[in-house]
Amino acid sequence: MTSAKKLAVRGAIWTIISFGSIYLLRFGNNIILTRLLKPELFGLIAFVNTLRMGLELFSDIGIGQNIVNSKRGDEPSFLNTAWTLQVIRGIFIWFLCLLITFPIAFFYNDTRLQRLIPVVVIYSVIDGFCSTSIHSMHRRMELGKLSLYELILQIASLSTLIFVVWLYPNIWALAFGTLIGGLYRLVSSYWLIPKYFNHLAWDKDAAKEILSFGKWMFVASGLMFAAEQADYIILGKLLSFETLGVYIIAYTLASIPREIVKQLSHKVIFPAISKQANLPRHILREKILPQRKLILLGFAILLAALVTTGDLIVTTLYDKRYSAAGWMMPILCCGMWFSLLFYTISPALLALGKPLYSAQSNFARFAIITLAMPLTYQGFGIVGAVVVIAFSDLPLYLTNLYGLWQEKLFCFTQDIQVTFFFITTLILFLTIRNSLGFGFPIQQLM
Repeated sequence: MTSAKKLAVRGAIWTIISFGSIYLLRFGNNIILTRLLKPELFGLIAFVNTLRMGLELFSDIGIGQNIVNSKRGDEPSFLNTAWTLQVIRGIFIWFLCLLITFPIAFFYNDTRLQRLIPVVVIYSVIDGFCSTSIHSMHRRMELGKLSLYELILQIASLSTLIFVVWLYPNIWALAFGTLIGGLYRLVSSYWLIPKYFNHLAWDKDAAKEILSFGKWMFVASGLMFAAEQADYIILGKLLSFETLGVYIIAYTLASIPREIVKQLSHKVIFPAISKQANLPRHILREKILPQRKLILLGFAILLAALVTTGDLIVTTLYDKRYSAAGWMMPILCCGMWFSLLFYTISPALLALGKPLYSAQSNFARFAIITLAMPLTYQGFGIVGAVVVIAFSDLPLYLTNLYGLWQEKLFCFTQDIQVTFFFITTLILFLTIRNSLGFGFPIQQLM
């Protein structure tokens, strides 16, 4: 086994262990907070955090990806220029939020947003001052140390959030608890690598390289936000924040496999392929596809299990206020399959310096959600909206498939094979469930 492959395998193991542990922590945190707060507050804070992430992604210039991918990614002048751009971006995001706060509060007819948005978006300023050491560790694939760091950080942040909400069970406790978590991340990021410190600097060539790569990252990331968070933004207008809070519970549970694969995509697949991006395309393809197939087969079983048991998970863990999440989760899980197909291969195009394909893919998903969701909501209510959201990853996948064909990394035959395996496994699980007398996951709608 080559050293690059060993790093990738070790990185994958650490990523799954780390993300699994962190997700369990967040899951437990989520359950505790549902006992302390009303569903409406979940919907409201999720909406505001979505706006914050939107501002961050629409101003994303790919600083982390540049550090991982650039030949100069270990040079202090390059790293300090990247950090300077990161600081400027964080401050810019907060000032931009001040400009849009009142129009947003007026559009959604909720005056609480006028005060809540500027406070929550301070997180972006704090994050801008974080050390680039985190990106350097991704570049070096030191994922064991990084995973342990992320785990400790999550324990500290989530325990603080629960304590603050327990003392003051209101929306402001959620807001300030999040900011405290950001401060933990800021301070601790400077302890990761000994004698590693950032300061303001400007290397013209480094800035040019970062911004040149970032011009398409800006588009791709902005469209990624539009694609992945448009459901929150649109549902926030169509539904009450209380119903949005219930939907968020369902979506959070349904997206477990997707989030794990996204972590693998960012922390393992992208750095591993970046190290081999100069290989001839047919050789690169031969190296990628066997490992991808193993990942997809494993996650096909996990996803089929979640579709089959989703409603049972919701009714077991949450009270009656969240019962509607029981039928939402299985539907959303089904559509996640196309996300898995996408995220296990899209890093290859990014590693080849082709972020435009990612931008096009995300635009396709955004267009479907924006156009189809309001129409189906008018005709079929929230059920129609959830179905559109669930299968909105299909155009994302198909557009990316076109990019793979263009770059001679086509994998459609493999996708057909693993999709057949997923459907077969799902049918088997549903048959077993029904034979045991539990009916079907969407029984509430029948």
